[in-house]
Amino acid sequence: MPTVDNHPERNVIRVQLKQNVVLKEMNESEWAELEPHLLVVDCPKGDFLLHQGVHEMEQYFILDGILKRVVTNQQAKEMILRFADERSMETSYAAWRLKTPTPYSIICVTKARVVKLPLLQWIAFMEKHEHVKQAFEYDVMHLMSEIMAHTITLHLLDAPGRVQRFVRKHSDLFDRIPKKELASYLNLSPETLSRLKHQGKI
Repeated sequence: MPTVDNHPERNVIRVQLKQNVVLKEMNESEWAELEPHLLVVDCPKGDFLLHQGVHEMEQYFILDGILKRVVTNQQAKEMILRFADERSMETSYAAWRLKTPTPYSIICVTKARVVKLPLLQWIAFMEKHEHVKQAFEYDVMHLMSEIMAHTITLHLLDAPGRVQRFVRKHSDLFDRIPKKELASYLNLSPETLSRLKHQGKI
């Protein structure tokens, strides 16, 4: 895996990284410190970036494509917790803070490109740059709040309501996520999702 500096598309990658929700306020000296630790990873659809239950954790910044968090029970039943796309990030920071194994997997929904580094290196960097840590922890809290709101939605809203809420909050993702994946996230069958779309209820 090449570092950002060794990658043939490094100039494009640097522009993409500087649009990331957590990294966009960093100055040039902070970039110079962080960049040597960043590895560029191109992942096919269905690739696992992180497996549920491990202790070795990494920090991911998404450049292209869509990732999902997935929890799997002992009967191999899956629940999708969230989707994440360009300019956002994925992490298992909360598990690290709680000293527990990762409670979910992170999987590529589409072909994706991410930049990653070991979570401990990322934490060490943040400890030296308080404004980066504040932006990161705010985003972690925001996405955990989103996951909680989604879980509540599955219980309180009917099928059309769940779909309409997703479209309202994530209109940019609706046509990019495979309908089977989106149906699973909304706890619907693909047929129900298709029917709602054709009935004009979305």
